[in-house]
Amino acid sequence: MTDPTDTRDTGPRAGTPLWAFLAGVTAIGFTALLVAVLRLDPGPSTELVRTPLFWMLAVLVILGELRPVMVSSATAVGGTYPSAMFTFAILLYLGLPVAVLMQAAAIIVNAMVTRKAWHRAMFNVAQSTLALTAAAVVIGAFGHVPSPAVPWVPSGDDLLAIVLSGVAYFTTRAALVCGAVALHERRSILRVLRASVGPQALVYAGLLGLAPLVVVVMNHSPGLVPLFVAPLAAVYFTATLSMRRDHQALHDELTGLPNRKMLIVSTEEALAESRQDERVGLFLIDLDRFKEVNDTMGHPVGDRLLQLVAHRLTHSVRPGDVVARLGGDEFAVLLPSIRDAHAAREVAARLRAALTEPVRLEGMSFDLDGSVGIALFPDHAPDFELLLQRADVAMYLAKEGRTGVEIYQPDKDRNSPERLTLLGDLRRALDGRELCLHYQPKVALACDAGAAGGAGGAVYGVEALLRWRHPIHGAIGPSDFIPLAEQSYLMRQLTAYVIDEALEQAARWWHTGLRVQISVNISARDLLGHALPEQLEAGLARLRLPPSAIQLEVTERILTGEQAYTQETIKALAALGVPLALDDFGTGYSSLIRLQRLAVSEVKIDASFVRRMADSADDERIVRSIVDLVRSLGLRSVAEGVESEAVALRLAEIGCDLGQGWLFCEPMPAADATAWLRERLAAVQELGHGLRPEMTQSV
Repeated sequence: MTDPTDTRDTGPRAGTPLWAFLAGVTAIGFTALLVAVLRLDPGPSTELVRTPLFWMLAVLVILGELRPVMVSSATAVGGTYPSAMFTFAILLYLGLPVAVLMQAAAIIVNAMVTRKAWHRAMFNVAQSTLALTAAAVVIGAFGHVPSPAVPWVPSGDDLLAIVLSGVAYFTTRAALVCGAVALHERRSILRVLRASVGPQALVYAGLLGLAPLVVVVMNHSPGLVPLFVAPLAAVYFTATLSMRRDHQALHDELTGLPNRKMLIVSTEEALAESRQDERVGLFLIDLDRFKEVNDTMGHPVGDRLLQLVAHRLTHSVRPGDVVARLGGDEFAVLLPSIRDAHAAREVAARLRAALTEPVRLEGMSFDLDGSVGIALFPDHAPDFELLLQRADVAMYLAKEGRTGVEIYQPDKDRNSPERLTLLGDLRRALDGRELCLHYQPKVALACDAGAAGGAGGAVYGVEALLRWRHPIHGAIGPSDFIPLAEQSYLMRQLTAYVIDEALEQAARWWHTGLRVQISVNISARDLLGHALPEQLEAGLARLRLPPSAIQLEVTERILTGEQAYTQETIKALAALGVPLALDDFGTGYSSLIRLQRLAVSEVKIDASFVRRMADSADDERIVRSIVDLVRSLGLRSVAEGVESEAVALRLAEIGCDLGQGWLFCEPMPAADATAWLRERLAAVQELGHGLRPEMTQSV
């Protein structure tokens, strides 16, 4: 049993519990080694060194210490070295001093070959010495004290002494090594023992059980001892096959990281061993812009990039933390013990910092980034599946908000039981046509105020706003159910419902003389298929409406995705003649070039700027800049959230074309909107306001 406390050559920090443990074991072990050496009888020992048996045993012990037998990739304390069989046989036959010296020499050779850190080599010498000493004490209790002068060849009557000494040997090594691993990885020693003792005990039982046979052969025919290499080779071969199958079942083939199955096992163990004052953290990491690398450079480069990411992640976490690959460019990190949310954020920030370092492959430099979602036990979920689901929710919040790291927030979880219930109610509301449209006018600002008793002049069009009155919960705001629909299969069905209702209302108005354009909000997802233009074309033809009877409003977010401009849907809408408007302008990351590339005829200025115009010079400058920009591109500007005469007049002064807000009218049901439009048309005609030339469809 070896000490895998660290694969790096840096020793534990002085003063830490791990340092104290290693120092204590090393001191006690070397003291036992010194005592054993002092007990050597020089005469017989010198004679022993001159025999071929001594050198044959030394070679077998050293060779057996070079490579461990690994039976499971999930074991916490590495493999088992076959040298234990020969060392235990030497203990039985020649006594403790010879056994500990040979074992110490083999461990030192192993450390030199594998370049282990000095503190690890010293600890391994100490813990093996203490294990052999414990076994020698048991043998001595039965009255046997082997030495080079008086070798001991056990018989059938000594079976109990051999078994108990083997148990003492294994128990001592297991306790010392598992204790070091538990301190190093900040895990419960009981958890480490449970994960390691079973597989290790089976191998040790086989190796130590062969030791008495080695003693008998040494005593009668020393030249036959090397034949024991054959069963060891069989053990190696069987263990290698078992290890390979186990590794394939629990690890990702490309990166070598644990897979989902092993992550589940590790998480369940961590949850079972969690302490009351600590948390268990589960991170979900999704790489940003990885698809661009795969599409541009090909999958072989993408695979190498994933391997590099896996290497960076595993070297950025603490000992005992688990980095797993779930598939594609999605990784998970398990923190079996974390103090609180703040500490979890610090670890997540360190992981992102490792990812953002430039990567150079195929002569090119890549800039990667990642979005990290954090879920904590027991704060957010009681089991693995729910932890993973909520880490996934947090990760998408980080990706959507471009914040990089987010901790799970129940109020933003669209998958909560309450929201899932609401989603089912929304589906039934669509089937039962419980949803309805309200209409809010867009009024020309260039006209004098006072028409029809309200600010503004001619009405250019109306915006259709979806309303839902739940039979139990009453009025439910669009901000509660629209985002829910966007994350589900219902969004396209909801959009189709709104467009059908808007077209039906437009037909009623247009065919009775109210030629008012209806604007409908659609999501970016609605532009990713061919259903939207086909539905519009069929609806316009069926209701005998011109394409200008309806306008589609998309949010500024569409400008941040390059794919939006190559979509056949936008081209089909342009060919159909249906105009587009850009909603909530000023809140995103648009550029002039992108704005020109999207064939919009109208830009709506976000209400957050408009409402503060009267009180904030900065917001007024922002609105003025947007109006000037829109005018320079030959587009129409619409100010949302107009709620006061002062703001309306100021908008008119800076050249904004249209206004929309409670100053003119709140959203109204279709019947009220019809009456309001007819009243406004009569008032505008009575005042003699002409229509602006570009507003050919205004009322």
